[in-house]
Order: sequence, then structure tokens, then C-alpha cells
Amino acid sequence: MADNKFSFSKAVLSKLPAAAAGKRAYYYDTKVHGLGLAVTATGTKSFVLYRKINGKPERIHLGRYPDVELEEARARAHELNAAIERGENPNDEKRLARAEWTLGGFFQIYLSEYAKLHKKSWAEDEAQFRRYVQAWAGRKLSSFAKAELQALHSQIGRDHGHYAANRLLALFHSLFEKAREWGWAHPNPAQDIKKFTERSRERFLQPDELPRFFQALAEETHPHLKDYVLLSLFTGARKSNVLGMRWQDLNLQQATWLIPETKNGSSQLLPLMPEALLILQQRRSQYGQTEFVFPARSQTGRWMEPQKAWWTLLSRAGIDNLRLHDLRRSLGSWQAVTGASTAIIGKTLNHKSLAATEIYARLNLDPIRAAMETATRAMLEHATPVVKE
Repeated sequence: MADNKFSFSKAVLSKLPAAAAGKRAYYYDTKVHGLGLAVTATGTKSFVLYRKINGKPERIHLGRYPDVELEEARARAHELNAAIERGENPNDEKRLARAEWTLGGFFQIYLSEYAKLHKKSWAEDEAQFRRYVQAWAGRKLSSFAKAELQALHSQIGRDHGHYAANRLLALFHSLFEKAREWGWAHPNPAQDIKKFTERSRERFLQPDELPRFFQALAEETHPHLKDYVLLSLFTGARKSNVLGMRWQDLNLQQATWLIPETKNGSSQLLPLMPEALLILQQRRSQYGQTEFVFPARSQTGRWMEPQKAWWTLLSRAGIDNLRLHDLRRSLGSWQAVTGASTAIIGKTLNHKSLAATEIYARLNLDPIRAAMETATRAMLEHATPVVKE
């Protein structure tokens, strides 16, 4: 259907396709002024009324289709259009009601209406909320005070480190700012809370830890964890990219992986080491019909953050203070130990800097592949005799 304006009918609305990933598609009824249907990337459909009120565009949500039927939506749209002609703004009442949002309720709206559409790190936001503030989910937004958030920030800093505390504070600040933008008439309680000074983390797998680490991996029974950890270690890719790895982005014949978009906004072509290639070939026979290399029955269709399984693995290996992100750092560190240049390491890990960009532009995959192979060999040699593959 070329035009997004047509006379709504149940038959047509039911057949409308899902929107493109990260987008929303809007269709408008020619029978009722302003009545529209929003369709998300997951195929969820909701009736809306789109009107300009006092010169400003307003989108009024009428409910999900088919829970709200077409005739019901048209009737409601007629009522709201009449109210608008009387000089009323139907969203004003909703804005006042938002002052009574609970933290948990608003967080779900924040995820669906903002974070999943605009933030690559939305899954990390969700994990932080579950880990640190789930117990506060039922509280009203207006019940939070700056001193309380400051105390939580200090506690997380003591118990989980400065980085984790600062990320949680940033999430709170973003949440309350978005609530204010959407009509919540209160000051942001996370405003002006001083962040901790963060030191650059230098943790990576040490030579004496590798045998125990690989032994624990050899004993791992989780269907995804072992392969996820090894692919993270052998590619140096970020956690979100490995979890979101798709078969369509892999070329197993050429042993390459094209990451469509990384944290810095660019794509990245990575060579695949023989060890990584073997893992992927084995998974292809088992999961080749799925979109993701690490599939799951979830809203996203892929496996989510494996924190609990990760800490269980480390406990079994007798290793402390190692994070999932340190797997990425481990490859870069072992490249440095085995003589790779700063430029090669930066290209491997897709770091961006003005000084290095010109050098990176002259590189091809061959020296990167050689440096990664050397680092991989060094890590596996220290793991001997546990790893025989």
C-alpha cells in the first residue's frame, strides 16, 4: 500500500505489516479527522488521534487494536475532536495523571516509548533496573528525594564499584528528565548528584587464571554460555554485539563477521579465528534456522545478559573481579603482550580517535587477523593441558 491514508477497515488493519526495526509506522483514516494507527516493529497496533492544538502537535493514545475495535476508536476520536473544537486539550488530563506514575510503571513506558527507539543500551537499562531498584517499582515518582538517590548512589559505589553507581545515576537522571518532558511537574531528584571519579579499568585474564578459566568452561552445561564466552574472548567484540550476532552478518566461508553498528556508530568487519569459526559452524547445525546465533524465547528473540551464569562460572574457576567486558579487554591486552601495535589493537576493538583514524584507514584485515591469531594462540597455550582443541 503506497499511501498511508485510506478508509480504515478491520480487514486492512489486520493485514498491516510490522514497522522496520527501531521505527514506527503511522496510517491515517480518511473518515475521521486525525484518527491514526501506530504500528511498532514488533507488530503491535494502537489507535491514536493526531491533532494540532494551540499550534502544537499532540498525539492522543486511544488504545490497542484489536482490544479497542475500529468503531469504538472512531467514536472516541469524534468525542475528542469535539472537545478540541471547544478549546480543550485532552492530553492535559493525562499529563496531570502522570504525576502519579509509579517508578516501575513509568520505566516500562520509558523503555517502550523512548529507550528501545533511541538507545542502543536499553537492555543494560533494563538489567540495571532489575538488579538495583526493582524493590522501588511500586513507589510514585513524586516520592523520591535527592538525598535518597544520593544514598543509593553511594551504596552501589561501595558494593559494586564506581562505574556501576554512575551508570545507575545516569539512568535515574534520564528517567526523571523524560518524565518532566512528558508532563511530570516536579524537579528532577537526580539533578546535581556528584558522580564518582572513574578510573580506567585494567583487568584482563592473567596467565595463571587461564587454565582454571578454560577448565570451568569445559565443565559448563549452559546451552549458550560457553560459546558466548569463547566468542567474546576470540573476537574482542562488545557484549551487546556478541549477544546480537546474526547469521546474516556472518560469512563462514571467508571467516568474517560484519557488525552492522557498534557503540561508536560505525560498522565493523572482523576476521574470525579458526577457534571462533569452529564454534559458529557447530552452532549453525543446531541453530541455523534462527535469526540470532544465541536465540531465546524472549521479546527480542535473542539471549539476554548472562550475569548470573557468568558469576557461577567464575566461582567455579576461583576467579574474582572479572567482568564480561573484561573478555574484550583480554584480547586487546594479549595482543599488546604478543607485540601488536596500538593501531592494530585499536582497529581490532573498533576504538575511535582522531590520531588513529588515518592509520586505520590504511590497514586491511591481514595484519589484524595475524595479531588476533597470535593473541589467541598465546591464551590457549597458557590454558594447556586443559584445552586440547
